[in-house]
This record gives sequence, C-alpha cells and structure tokens, in this order.
Amino acid sequence: MQPPLPLVGLRILVVDDDDDSRFYISTVLEADGGTVTAVASAAAAMDVLPKLQPDVLICDIAMPGEDGYTLIRKVRTLKANDGGRIPAVALTAYADSEDRIRALEAGFQTHIGKPVEPEKLVAIITNLAAHYRD
Repeated sequence: MQPPLPLVGLRILVVDDDDDSRFYISTVLEADGGTVTAVASAAAAMDVLPKLQPDVLICDIAMPGEDGYTLIRKVRTLKANDGGRIPAVALTAYADSEDRIRALEAGFQTHIGKPVEPEKLVAIITNLAAHYRD
C-alpha cells in the first residue's frame, strides 16, 4: 500500500519569474499531491491570491519589478479572509543569514536557499500548513 501523499488537499501559490524554477517547484509539489497555481510576478500573485485562497505561498525574492519582499509586505496588509495571514516561504538564491533575517522581517515564515531538495521543500510546506491551519 502506498503512503498518503503529504500535500493532498493543499492549495499552493508559487511565484517565480523563472520559467524553469516555476516548472520544477510545481512538478515537485504536484507529485506529492499539492494543487499548484504558478505565476510569474508579484502583480499576478496579488491578483489571484484573494480568489484562490491558497494554503501556502512560495515566493522567489529576486524578481523584476516588484521583488518578493515587496510582495509579502503587500500580502500582510490584506485582511485575513483575503489571504493576509497565509504562511509564506521565501525560496531564493540569496541564502545567507542576513537574507534570512530580511525575509523573516518582511513577513515570510521561513527562508530556503535554492536549489532545494524536493523532500525538504515538501516537509517544510507540510509543516507550515499544519501549523497555520485554522
């Protein structure tokens, strides 16, 4: 008997301007049962967030136009029922301790350096979703 997929029932919003990164992250999360919506910009994320009501947000930091820090600050100004309290992961190549602190101060719950092992990403999302469920 197969063990249950850890992300079944979770809606995940992935924000990354890089096509390959979006594809990789989406593929990993969908393989573990997640329902993934992937967008290429902060503006697109702000458009879909209130409608989608995802359980977790995964966001790249370095994006043209608005970066991930700007996005999470905007998300945190939203009402809770519009997605303002969504648990959020900063997934970025900027992975030193100063970047981690900056991401947490901006409003992310955790900060992960790229590249990330699929098992680690799934475990972090599973734990975040379980911890922040209402």
